[in-house]
Amino acid sequence: MKHRKEPPGDKNIIGTKVVAVRTAKGMKQKEFLAKLQTFGLDISPTSLSRLEGQYRLVQDYEVVAVAKALDVSVAELLGEEAE
Repeated sequence: MKHRKEPPGDKNIIGTKVVAVRTAKGMKQKEFLAKLQTFGLDISPTSLSRLEGQYRLVQDYEVVAVAKALDVSVAELLGEEAE
């Protein structure tokens, strides 16, 4: 996996969690993009990379699709602890 040369941005709070969950599931970005499409979210590889690097704003409907594609809750993506 290619490591980022720059520190994460500040445009969203889910990017690092998306990377962590996706890689823990052994899913490559290309596979993840295909899975996102099945949940109605069609974004480019560049857009996904910018989302994961926290250099791109994320719309509310995108957060829902990302959570479904990763099989996690929206709350988990947002960093909320389980009660």
